[in-house]
Amino acid sequence: MPQTEVPELRYARAGWNLEEAMDIERAVCVRRQLLVGTATMLGALALTTGAASAAAVILDSSDATKTFLHQEALFGASPARIYEIFLNSKEFAAMTKLPADISPDAGGAFSMFGGVIVGRNIELIPAQRIVQAWRPKYWNPGVYSMVKFELETIGIGTKIILDHTGFPPGTYKGLNSGWPERYWDPLRKYLG
Repeated sequence: MPQTEVPELRYARAGWNLEEAMDIERAVCVRRQLLVGTATMLGALALTTGAASAAAVILDSSDATKTFLHQEALFGASPARIYEIFLNSKEFAAMTKLPADISPDAGGAFSMFGGVIVGRNIELIPAQRIVQAWRPKYWNPGVYSMVKFELETIGIGTKIILDHTGFPPGTYKGLNSGWPERYWDPLRKYLG
């Protein structure tokens, strides 16, 4: 099992203000703990009242309660090309047909889709991985999710493995449909 890097070292190496980065990390952990605790409490309450079927509904991981998503998509371009498009302001704007200002550096800020999505690059491994603290501007201040793109060579193309975690409950449906609509489909058209 690969060893996970300590967040403090990762953020410091990326040039982030360590206090801000750890606040984001703590907020994501606290949100998850609250969700698990609430679900457990409600499930126990339903079971003690003899409503086993209610517990099954409450503990069901429906779209309304999901705070993570996983998608995979294949493209006929190299990982280096995909990486370049995602971290180059002009290329990303050309792909999405909306303004983008994206720092290509770890710790650098980004603003995409005309300022609708903002955040910071947490970890960048050229042609392999992009990890971002990511949020739509309309979320509550200070609420960030984590987006990780793994770029895997498949033949002469690339498989993008997306893991998007820590987003607020109730946003899964829009995010899950938004990735293909805003990233995968425009990227396929842009690559020709």
